[in-house]
Amino acid sequence: MASLKDLRNRIASVKATRKITKAMQMVAAAKLRRAQEAAVAARPYSERMSAVIGNLASAMSGKAGAPTLLTGTGFDETHLLIVATAERGLCGGFNSSIAKLAREHADRLIAQGKTVKIFTVGKKGNDALKRVYGKYIVEHVDFRSVKQMSFAEAQAVAHKVLNMFHNGEFDVATLFFSEFKSVISQKPTALRLIPADVSGAKPADLGGAVYEAEPEEGEILADLLPRNIAVQIFRGLLENAASEQGARMSAMDNATRNAGDMINKLSIKYNRQRQAQITKELIEIISGAEAL
Repeated sequence: MASLKDLRNRIASVKATRKITKAMQMVAAAKLRRAQEAAVAARPYSERMSAVIGNLASAMSGKAGAPTLLTGTGFDETHLLIVATAERGLCGGFNSSIAKLAREHADRLIAQGKTVKIFTVGKKGNDALKRVYGKYIVEHVDFRSVKQMSFAEAQAVAHKVLNMFHNGEFDVATLFFSEFKSVISQKPTALRLIPADVSGAKPADLGGAVYEAEPEEGEILADLLPRNIAVQIFRGLLENAASEQGARMSAMDNATRNAGDMINKLSIKYNRQRQAQITKELIEIISGAEAL
């Protein structure tokens, strides 16, 4: 049985931990609003970009000379998985859920006899995958020194992906990130970047009008498709930033509540043990007095 001093030390330790988790919850709540606004603001642009590419791609159907970023290499043998996670932990299952989705995707491809390569963006994703899938990791980027994510970081990642594609290192590229839904809900998402996924693009309502592109669709797509990869990666990083803060806020709130419950239990145990010790001392005093 723990002594009274041990119980006092444990209560003080848990109280100190509760102060830390409460402070982290407040910091995450303060950062969440800005991150959420940035993620929500980026969605219309990326969706409109996909719609424009989808319209141009439909106009290119049946024509020769379509960019390889749109049509692909014609093969489906080598897959690049771009796994974007956070640089820090203490955010519940945020990082592990993205890594789990990427692992499931990789296992499915390996079972089909495909070649898998992994590009990790973020320290936690690299740590989670390198234990089992270390031989598949071909590139790693972290942004620990970056305080606020900008388009420049997404462009740097997109530039590396495009260089790998032009060098013939993969056929299909898929981005893994967590889409922000709410503070308590973040959805792990897989988005195909190469060849461009235009299946979900909503065509623009032209009201029956017929239009021509100048320059031709192929030239426009050759310029838009590389930019679209950077835009989609940037959106994924912004969604991750908001999801990370929401998950951390929820996790620290749960940790603070659990610390409070533990303090209550330890305090009850301490009071009972102290009362038992006082009762024992009183019995010894009374017994000694009666013996005299």
